Amino acid sequence: MKKGWLLAFFLLGIVAGCRIPYDPEVPATQLRILVVEGYLDTQGLKSELKLSRTVPLTEKESSLPEVGASVLIRSQSGQQFPLQEKGNGTYVFQRDLDERQTYVLEIVLQSGERYQSEVMKPIITPEIIDGGFKRDEEGVEVFLSTKGDDQADDFLWTFEETWIYRPRIRTSYIYDAGLKDVRNRKSTEQNSLCFKSEPSPDIILETSSRFEDQVVFEKTITEIPQGDERIMERYSILISQKGIAAEDVQFWEILKRNTEDIGSIFSPLPSLISGNIKSLDGDLNPVIGQVSLGVVRQKRIYINLDQVTPWNYQDPEFNDCSIGEVPIYRVEYQAIFGNGAVVPAREFMVGTTIVAYYPTDRRCSDCTLYASPVVPDFWEDD
Repeated sequence: MKKGWLLAFFLLGIVAGCRIPYDPEVPATQLRILVVEGYLDTQGLKSELKLSRTVPLTEKESSLPEVGASVLIRSQSGQQFPLQEKGNGTYVFQRDLDERQTYVLEIVLQSGERYQSEVMKPIITPEIIDGGFKRDEEGVEVFLSTKGDDQADDFLWTFEETWIYRPRIRTSYIYDAGLKDVRNRKSTEQNSLCFKSEPSPDIILETSSRFEDQVVFEKTITEIPQGDERIMERYSILISQKGIAAEDVQFWEILKRNTEDIGSIFSPLPSLISGNIKSLDGDLNPVIGQVSLGVVRQKRIYINLDQVTPWNYQDPEFNDCSIGEVPIYRVEYQAIFGNGAVVPAREFMVGTTIVAYYPTDRRCSDCTLYASPVVPDFWEDD
């Protein structure tokens, strides 16, 4: 999305079939534009403001975090509510504000550059009426229903997905170099249950006045294709509903168009985008971004594999994973298991005694290579 911010400032067009690349010279100062983005909750829910710099499209990084800034919310009565720096350009806000007052966001960078938002009036976002999912032949659709009112007619939704990730082959054994032997894994060494999390990649908008009685019924939040890894076992999505002011809608619509609809010579041209943040030092320090204040409503939905079966999850990357047919005896443990690339998977027994282990590749049996073994604080089992 950060590169979408940059696209919003420059017209980049390449004629189909053109053999000479278009590579305009852009002043360096216009390639490091400050980006401010966030929706700050006014009822004590932890929320985040992100500060970053845009980068040229030729660079590998999508953005550069802006660290060491001083950020605060100032009320019309003069109260100050500072944000705490979390790291990587993220600033955390967790305060209960008086929604009857108005506020401005103030930013002072390490360089001394100063920025300020327009005056903001907190929006009391309506409650979420319902949320759920539907299964069809193409996969799963996650939806949400709500109802607008006089304070909030326009909505912005974001979400965060979390799901259980399992390795193709599960093993409870580990080679211990200190013991020079194979033993059972401790609970802190488990590598067969992990969790992946991803933030929402899309901008989801809706205006409730388009519908009868301002009821937004079963608005699609995301779609999960048939066989996707997110429902290999158990999936969770936390949907955040945010009311936005009518004057902010155009910003989000332009950003949505710039980030989602550009990609071919037939796509719409990038549109100029600014937002409600301005520099207090004149036009020398360009800035784009949108900050809002309001009540964030949330709903968490879980989906289990048995609720959408048959799902038929398959990852071709692991199609060659298998357990070796030749057992590894103790005399070979160090040579085979020592570097960690191959691990003991199954025991080979003579009578009731384990005398060797069948091997497998670590990449096939260790979910920590792809996800986190830490159970999220919010996670609920069936």
